[in-house]
Amino acid sequence: MSLTVNALTRDYQGKGASRRLRRNHKIPAIVYGTGTTPSNITLDVFEITHLLENEESYTSVLDLMVDKKKEAVIIKGLQRHPATNIITHVDFLRINLKQAIVTSIPLHFNGEENNEAMRIGAILNKFVTSVEVSCLPTDLPHAIDVDISNLTMGEHISLTGLNMPKDVVITALIHGDIEAHDQSVVAIQEPRKMAEIKEEAPIIAEGENTENSDADKDKSYS
Repeated sequence: MSLTVNALTRDYQGKGASRRLRRNHKIPAIVYGTGTTPSNITLDVFEITHLLENEESYTSVLDLMVDKKKEAVIIKGLQRHPATNIITHVDFLRINLKQAIVTSIPLHFNGEENNEAMRIGAILNKFVTSVEVSCLPTDLPHAIDVDISNLTMGEHISLTGLNMPKDVVITALIHGDIEAHDQSVVAIQEPRKMAEIKEEAPIIAEGENTENSDADKDKSYS
């Protein structure tokens, strides 16, 4: 399914021009890449907001229609108003469908409800929620699924343990020393309070009877 973004060429720049656009429910944007001169464009804030309600928009090749001319792009940057969270600016990157691109892909953790360790109170720690990948635009996945249903207490999944789609590589692992960059993604760990109780519990020697020990203490004071 192709996703389309409609835009118009923007001739005016600057804070004043941007404020005027936003008053008319438009926002400024820019499109650059593939060795072509960057273009300033204008988007409809309602259209782009609706488009970005679909998570796949962030990891899809989009058809950007600028004055009826179509370009293949991906979203490379996004700015929002700090108070209202309304989109205020978008950066689009032109792409060549025959050349690999580098972008971040979210991780989707599946199987939490079926994990036995978590049913008895284990904690799921997510150290990484997205990974940077390199692939052809046509091979770009919307997300990477991480199955944690069989992960036991103390176990973890690292980058090399992710089930990656064909022809999609994690950029951190294309360096010479894979082990040095193979960080943990997710782990099942014992709850902190339970671990603290175990550490603070008194150690009783094998065969020692605490009741007799207390009785002996009482006799010594009689």
